[in-house]
Amino acid sequence: MALHPNIDPGLAAALEANPLPPVDFGSLRLEDLPDVRLQMDAARAAMAPLAPDERVTIENRTVPGPDGDPDIRLRIYRPVGQQGAVPGLYWIHGGGMIIGDVDMEDSRLNAYAAELGCVIVSVNYRLAPEHPDPAPVEDCYAGLVWTAKNAAELGIDPERIAVGGISAGGGLAAGTVLLARDRGGPALAFQLLICPMLDDRNTTPSSREFVEAIVWNRGANLLGWKALLGERVGGDDVSPYAAPARADDLSGLPPAYIDVGELEVFRDECFDYALRLVRAGVSTEFHLYPGAFHGFDGMIPEAEISRRAAAERVVALRRALFG
Repeated sequence: MALHPNIDPGLAAALEANPLPPVDFGSLRLEDLPDVRLQMDAARAAMAPLAPDERVTIENRTVPGPDGDPDIRLRIYRPVGQQGAVPGLYWIHGGGMIIGDVDMEDSRLNAYAAELGCVIVSVNYRLAPEHPDPAPVEDCYAGLVWTAKNAAELGIDPERIAVGGISAGGGLAAGTVLLARDRGGPALAFQLLICPMLDDRNTTPSSREFVEAIVWNRGANLLGWKALLGERVGGDDVSPYAAPARADDLSGLPPAYIDVGELEVFRDECFDYALRLVRAGVSTEFHLYPGAFHGFDGMIPEAEISRRAAAERVVALRRALFG
């Protein structure tokens, strides 16, 4: 596939030197997903494990899920030598609503815990289509409620809890924040939404532009939303907790940070959501990374633009949680 003429030079050079293996989720059927997940698990198992970070301890917990539903798994990252209560970051992984788990975020969250000195709780939510809406967002909310209720044990300051996520996890983070507002808690200090998946309607110019894309194209996005919402996708009966771009009222939400790449389907919905947050009185920082594709910083972390994006997120978290 030819690279977009606007692609960042550092990203282009890395892709030309080491092309990414093609993964066309848009050509998949929902029934293919179990095999795809197995292949991805096998590929990850063949990779070298993450080197232990002596600055961070990791613990896995199983906690109650939503009422009447299965328990959920949380992964907790604590800075070694933590003194007293510190801010907490509740994290939601990506994967288009159809793949992924907490393991894929170990590197990022180890770094956040070590660099910021905060406690991080990462949730392993159920995936579509086996578990369609509202299962994923309800799992995320249940894990957040448990985190807030157990803040003292976790060493978290309950007045300084942020919710964050990437891609589908960014969309679920936005939905979880809406649920927290509408259900009267937990109180949240910040939301960090990295290239969030927000709108099932797929009608923005960028959602139509990227029929071909390096990582996540229009076909893949249609598949992810179809898996989550079934026949409701794009219709009138879609909850804003599943597709936060549907929310009529964005007032009363915690301050937000949103970033997205220029060359991805989510570009316009992220920009629109950031603008609507500002108009609703929510203090919002927005970054559009020129020449960047979906998930660029995870795919090519050594590129200058990737290092800049990663650093900006840490700055935003530090400012929001530590003042």
